[in-house]
Amino acid sequence: MNYMDLISAAPEMTLLVLICTVLVADLFVDNEHRVYTFWLSIVALIITAGVIYATVPDGRIVLFYGSYVSDPLSQILKLATVLFVGVSFFYARDYLRANDLHKGEFYMLGLFGLLGMMIMMSSNSLLTMYLGLETLALSMYALVAIDRNNVTAAESAMKYFVLGAIASGCLLYGISWVYGITGSLQFHEIAAAIAADPSLNNLPLWFGLTFLIVGIAFKFGAVPFHMWLPDVYQGARTPVTLYLASAPKLAALALALRILVDGLGGLHETWSSMIMVVAVLSLVVGNLVAIAQTNIKRMLGYSTIGHVGFILLGIFCGTGEGDASALFYTLTYVVAAAGAFGVIIVMSRRGYEAENLTDFKGLNARSPWVALMMMFLMFSMAGVPPFVGFIAKLNVISAVLASGYPGLAVLMVLASVVGAYYYLKVIWYMYFEPAEDQAVLQASTDTRLVLSLNSLAVLALGIVPGWLMALCIEILG
Repeated sequence: MNYMDLISAAPEMTLLVLICTVLVADLFVDNEHRVYTFWLSIVALIITAGVIYATVPDGRIVLFYGSYVSDPLSQILKLATVLFVGVSFFYARDYLRANDLHKGEFYMLGLFGLLGMMIMMSSNSLLTMYLGLETLALSMYALVAIDRNNVTAAESAMKYFVLGAIASGCLLYGISWVYGITGSLQFHEIAAAIAADPSLNNLPLWFGLTFLIVGIAFKFGAVPFHMWLPDVYQGARTPVTLYLASAPKLAALALALRILVDGLGGLHETWSSMIMVVAVLSLVVGNLVAIAQTNIKRMLGYSTIGHVGFILLGIFCGTGEGDASALFYTLTYVVAAAGAFGVIIVMSRRGYEAENLTDFKGLNARSPWVALMMMFLMFSMAGVPPFVGFIAKLNVISAVLASGYPGLAVLMVLASVVGAYYYLKVIWYMYFEPAEDQAVLQASTDTRLVLSLNSLAVLALGIVPGWLMALCIEILG
């Protein structure tokens, strides 16, 4: 290691030190003052974000003997991930306190998960990527089961753990095949080996590639490796679901881009067909099954699968435009998903979960502002202009058309139309159905502020999307 290695990896090292600091400090905080742990965690996130910003490289730097990379893609993903982890903490605080779950473990696991995501985003080696993925996965398994007295949460955590272990084994098996054939774990060396010896592009490498795609698809929650996602979204406590639905999606994008584009870009003709099948299945199954759901967390889970189809089709194109559109889509989807689950948290109270679609009946009469924010979020997810979801879908469809796949573009439009139905159903309940619950929403001022900023962001980004798309194109175009 040298000085440059330490400087470039400073965000991860800083976060690890801060996690240990918060962990020790939490030992001296009782349950009545657990808010101190919350604020310490927020300070840790702010310091980490500052270090990330201060260490932005001029270009691409490969460090730690080729296992770590610092480039604009990793920096923008890290900053976005830190932001969304902080947003999830703000949403979670009041909910956890009201349900006697306000313990330091939630913030610790969230921060450790963030560390795993940051490692994934700067990985230049299959082994480093795997270590980051496991750090994130172990944190999420524990988060899902954080309510020890909730049988549903425990069942969801067990299902998530078992299926996650299988997917992790598949990924590791694929890594072993790729290493055995190419002789390296580092992405740039794998790409160079494939380019130098075309004979490597044969059945054994395709076999390993298949297992890698299984791991990537599971992490995204793509069909047919989606079995865990709706059950975990429904069974976990809503703040945990919000955490799972937001920042880890950015880590999954990093996983796909690093492995498929940086490492195996030379095999695009081989893996693109696999990605296309997974993406099309996700589009169709996610949107069709979401129509039948009555639990909004489960509905948003299946809708996530549909959105994953769009992201994967952006990567499928194998072009800079496609990769940039996938990055833009992921960033903007995470904004909308965090806000949607934030509304569910705001509507919940002690002993009551606003999980069913019928719980949204008459929300406009109870809280016009929260109903308006939820309408913005649903319109964005449905792809209605001028919200950012429309621009995100349009960018991916344009990239697919530019790659010469008009049939896929038509399918994406039809899937969006189907998705609009169940999103508009939520709006119908809020504005055109009589209220069944007259309770006053009891969210704190700062939670309402975060929700407002979160929801208004989908409108602001839809009106002025150019700067973010230009940034994505600069990074990946």
